[in-house]
Amino acid sequence: MKQPESHILVIFGASGDLTKRKLIPSLFELYVQKLLPEDFAVLGVARTDISDDEFRSRMKEFLPLSPATDPAISNFQKRLFYQSLSTSDAQDYPILKERLDALSSNLNIPANYIFYLSTPPSLYEIIPQHLAGIGLNDATNGFKRLIVEKPFGTDLNTAQQLNKNLLNYFAEDQLYRIDHYLGKETVQNLLVTRFSNGIFEPIWNHNFIHHIEITSAESLGVENRGGYYDHSGAMRDMVQNHLFQVLGLIAMEPPVVIEANAIRNELLKVFQSVRPIPETEVQNVVIRGQYTQSHIGKDLVKGYRDEPGVNPQSRTETFVALKLFIDNWRWGGVPFYIRTGKKLPARVTEAVIHFKNTPHHLFGNQTDVLPVNNQLVLRIQPDEGILLKIGMKVPGAGFRVQTVNLDFHYDELSDAYLPSAYGRLLLDCMQGDATLYSRGDAVEEAWKIVQPILNAWKNNPDIPIYGYPAGTWGPEIADRLVEDGSWRYPCKNLARDGEYCEL
Repeated sequence: MKQPESHILVIFGASGDLTKRKLIPSLFELYVQKLLPEDFAVLGVARTDISDDEFRSRMKEFLPLSPATDPAISNFQKRLFYQSLSTSDAQDYPILKERLDALSSNLNIPANYIFYLSTPPSLYEIIPQHLAGIGLNDATNGFKRLIVEKPFGTDLNTAQQLNKNLLNYFAEDQLYRIDHYLGKETVQNLLVTRFSNGIFEPIWNHNFIHHIEITSAESLGVENRGGYYDHSGAMRDMVQNHLFQVLGLIAMEPPVVIEANAIRNELLKVFQSVRPIPETEVQNVVIRGQYTQSHIGKDLVKGYRDEPGVNPQSRTETFVALKLFIDNWRWGGVPFYIRTGKKLPARVTEAVIHFKNTPHHLFGNQTDVLPVNNQLVLRIQPDEGILLKIGMKVPGAGFRVQTVNLDFHYDELSDAYLPSAYGRLLLDCMQGDATLYSRGDAVEEAWKIVQPILNAWKNNPDIPIYGYPAGTWGPEIADRLVEDGSWRYPCKNLARDGEYCEL
């Protein structure tokens, strides 16, 4: 693997949870695996006035402590530095530039800088403006890259405004919009499964596929994020970003090369081909729900409106299911069903390709024999792998058919080191590879799909929000969306779903 050039990673919001729980541990993983450059430093930036040593001590709490890792942790800590700064005050930024110049000189690191915005979205436009004001967007003497965390806007208008403002100060090829979902190894494996196997691509179209469903279920509720979640909801939190990325990887055309622009061009075409949903049709193709108080086992679980920070009259959705069509030659007429929700029976994310039934009924002349519905299950988490459901003859006389599972588990490939999602994406940015980052035009196209739904919910109070007991698979009415059957109700375990279901 190509090692990145020497550089300094500047993390704005260095006192926040994301830095402590994800970014620093991910960087330490890369350091242990010798994937970071020899000359490398991290500069944490936040309002809190602390020293380098205190910052190092605070970050150490989130690293894996053991006799084996102690020497590595000690050396890694020496690469961590800290600068107190008022990020909204332009007058403080020359201090940042002076500190970067000093670090570059003392550590023999060229002026290659990556700026990571681990901050509230309200600062996504302010920080780039102030960086540009002191020339820290100028890539003539070394690369300058800006990583922006989601959310990329809260609707179409704010997403367009954010893109416009970012492009005032940084070029598109300097911008890295991070969606950690694309850092998951099994999400990337969707591309390989499709395009490295000659048996799939010829039947990956409307001639052979009946419908496709994408499910992301969470067994947890909103936990301590009620204040944030009540202004977001499942549509903004999961569908518009994470699940649309999965949709794009399943539906895209083969790229000419495995390269950032080629792949992102094909993803953009998918979003541009999604059939618009008129506001008047939203109620017929989108179902939203909210979990209510219920017993899960012996435990009484509170409903969403009783969670801390949630408005007791809230109409924010904790469950959403929708039906989409992609109007192009490959997918014309094939429905795509997407659903996500909190407080469902299992934590599981997967895509299911439902193939069309055989046109004949050779083995369907018995009343107790159902036609085999071939399915290809692409499991993203947990128990990552692939499951193919096919029909086989039951031993004995006659031609009784039973559906059986052919399965592959991803952990059987090797015991090779797999970086965390954030580790993979950070390394890609260090190498200048934007393949797994969202491009501005694709972000806007995704919001164009969702915006009529948000408008309908806002403008039409008669559109219901259905309650569903915590621990169930969402509102029963969501089953009506799916033609020719119901949703697949997945288990935590991938392969034995017909005989034993672990929740």
